[in-house]
Amino acid sequence: MPDVVVAVAFVWATLLLVAGGLVLLRASDVLQRLLALDVLGTILILVLTTLSYLLGTSFYIDAALAMALLSFSGTLVAVRYLRGRRGSA
Repeated sequence: MPDVVVAVAFVWATLLLVAGGLVLLRASDVLQRLLALDVLGTILILVLTTLSYLLGTSFYIDAALAMALLSFSGTLVAVRYLRGRRGSA
C-alpha cells in the first residue's frame, strides 16, 4: 500500500512540475516568476525525497537539503535585490 501512495505522489509531483513550468513561462511580473521558481524548487525537493524513499538511498535527501538551502538563500537575495531596485526608482 505505501508503494502505491508513493507512486501516486511521484506522479502528482511530476504533473505539478509541468504546471509550474507553464506558470513560470506565462508570468508577466518578476515577482510572479520568483514565486513560481520558489514553488518549483519546493516541488523538486518533494520529488527528490520521494525518489530517495523509492530507491532506498540517502544521497537524494542530501541533494534535497542542499536544494532547499540554495532555494531559500536565492529567494532572499532576489527579494532584497528587487526591493532595493524598486526603492530607488
